[in-house]
Amino acid sequence: MKHLADLLWLLLGVSLLCGCGGGGARTSGPPPLFLDIAGNWQFSTTSTVSGTPVTIAGSIKQSGSSVRGAVHVDGSNCFDRLTTMGLTGTLTGSNISLTSTSVAGQVTSFTGSITDNTLTGTYTINGGCADGDRGNVTGIKILTIANTLNGTFTTSGGETFDVAADVAQESRASAEGSFGVTGTVTFSTSCFSSGTITSGTFPSGSFIIGTSVALEIETGNGTVAFLGTLNQDKGEISGDYTVFGGTCDQTGTAVLVASSPWDY
Repeated sequence: MKHLADLLWLLLGVSLLCGCGGGGARTSGPPPLFLDIAGNWQFSTTSTVSGTPVTIAGSIKQSGSSVRGAVHVDGSNCFDRLTTMGLTGTLTGSNISLTSTSVAGQVTSFTGSITDNTLTGTYTINGGCADGDRGNVTGIKILTIANTLNGTFTTSGGETFDVAADVAQESRASAEGSFGVTGTVTFSTSCFSSGTITSGTFPSGSFIIGTSVALEIETGNGTVAFLGTLNQDKGEISGDYTVFGGTCDQTGTAVLVASSPWDY
């Protein structure tokens, strides 16, 4: 009986030790989570040195706290819009810091905070043409354009025809920072009845980068090239178009409206 009692006390002690260990493991909790900022972004900068506004657009990729991107600068005398500027940095909580690759000797650094898919912060540029420039930056994550678009094309002569397009945005960004767009289109005009949207990479084919949307539509009677700007608040894309390579070559304007809300 004494041996049985000793054994019971030993088992009880082991059980208590295991219980404490198990409890300690459970209190560690899940690993920390990160904001999901990957996607298509549009940034606007305003220099506190020159007062010049500049637009930066492109993709942001994320792996945990590590962030990298591929963007293009538009509106600056020191940057070529066609040159891809790489970005690398970190995301700590809602705070982000990014540093660019050297572009014509210029290295741009960004610091800021992200809330509700928007960024606010500052930037500085060292080296090259824009050396010493600094200022404020704001950014917004752009919705994915996967939807049915209905709209009207208006020729330069004032004639109109309706358009309906089913479009899809590719999830993976290109090395240039753009996202390809594909789809099909129907037209209410005698020039062409339907067309196919062919995916492309900035600056050719069909793609979205920032709020800039390019659609290249192949029809049985020429190509329709549309270049517009996305307005997320209105859920529409407005811009200019050109038809070439057929018997109905023309130019004009167009407005395409989403049939349902977009999502990230």
